[in-house]
Amino acid sequence: MEGKGEAMTTLIKGGRVLNPATGMDQIADVFIEGNKVAAIGTNLAEKECPADKVIHAEGLFVMPGFIDLHVHFRDPGLTQKEDIVSGMAAAARGGYTTVLAMPNTKPTADCAGIIQYVHDKAEKNKCIHVFQVGAITKGQAGEELADIEGMAAAGCPALSEDGKSVMNANLYREAMKKAKELDIPILAHCEDINLVNGGCMNKDEKAEEFGLPGISNSVEDVIVARDILLAKETGARLHLCHCSTADSVKMVAKAKQEGILVTAEVCPHHFTLSSDDITDGSDTNFKMNPPLRTKSDVEALKQGLKDGIMEVISTDHAPHTEEEKNTTMQKAPFGIVGSETAASLTYTELVLGNIYTPMQMAAAMSYHPAQVMRWDKGDIQPGKAADIVLFDPSITYRIDKYQFASKGKNTPFHGREVTGKVVCTICDGRVVYEA
Repeated sequence: MEGKGEAMTTLIKGGRVLNPATGMDQIADVFIEGNKVAAIGTNLAEKECPADKVIHAEGLFVMPGFIDLHVHFRDPGLTQKEDIVSGMAAAARGGYTTVLAMPNTKPTADCAGIIQYVHDKAEKNKCIHVFQVGAITKGQAGEELADIEGMAAAGCPALSEDGKSVMNANLYREAMKKAKELDIPILAHCEDINLVNGGCMNKDEKAEEFGLPGISNSVEDVIVARDILLAKETGARLHLCHCSTADSVKMVAKAKQEGILVTAEVCPHHFTLSSDDITDGSDTNFKMNPPLRTKSDVEALKQGLKDGIMEVISTDHAPHTEEEKNTTMQKAPFGIVGSETAASLTYTELVLGNIYTPMQMAAAMSYHPAQVMRWDKGDIQPGKAADIVLFDPSITYRIDKYQFASKGKNTPFHGREVTGKVVCTICDGRVVYEA
């Protein structure tokens, strides 16, 4: 069920509490009072912690609610694809309690009014926390800076031109300076539009086999290098979105060694699939931006995640209608949905694949995103917000897109067998999803 639910007292009994903020990894009970964690301990008696609801969590992971730094909720203006309400329901089913919505809406989220609209709609339909990211330029046209100060005053937590890069480096540098002054990060979509040249999948032997124009690694890598250098010059906090190449990992590692304020995310599709998994050149559910890269890129991304160079897992949840996707690979829009499959794919590919421990999974999906944003989130301790996800590592199932809460069914993972599943999501002490 998904629902508004009222905050109450809840006792989570006997789960394996994984809290990266403190390193806690033990079987324990968690008592929630109102919207806060009130107590954590072993064998908390119900008489000491009288609860309206008792959740028996034996065999489950109890983790901080996941934080997704990268979703597209398409609201306002493109609500045939997704809206705030359906997007929140999908996120809650995926274990997310906080998400950042990208600004490529219609109209573009480039002013305080649209920031306020999204925040008000999310608050009215109480489910999870939704924060609207502001566009860097007006209308994302790349010609004039948006009202960055006004958006920040309205509660915009970050800036992004996601869906494209700001190709004017001087204008982008000015935006970075403003972001530094306001102490908000830049979330960078790294794509040199002049190098794309009509490409629709990775430029490799697969593209040649299908006779399709390719997108080379340099499309991403050139802008990653530029953005890191501009962050170095301005002192801005730079977060690189949906990294897909081996050289992105190398450049992030080097930037961190130099003390540049750079963080980076990888999406489950980029560490799970390669271009070799595309067996049909007309299957547009495999069309995403950046594209699925080669196996060597995938291995580099996994190593980057294992080493903590790439510290965040985000979804780039990008719903489209079936009509939009039901065309050729070249004409279809880029993007796949990800909110409801990310945790299962991460557990299957990274934890069972011995890349991550369960604690590292919790860190990459919750604690580290919170650190990127400098939020007091992703932490299960007394006094902290009761944003919690219960994850069952024993369930094996096949992903079924027809069960998604999202309006978008565009996924390459339909029918894929995975292990591990979100069974309950609690946001501000309210059960917002329960399987």
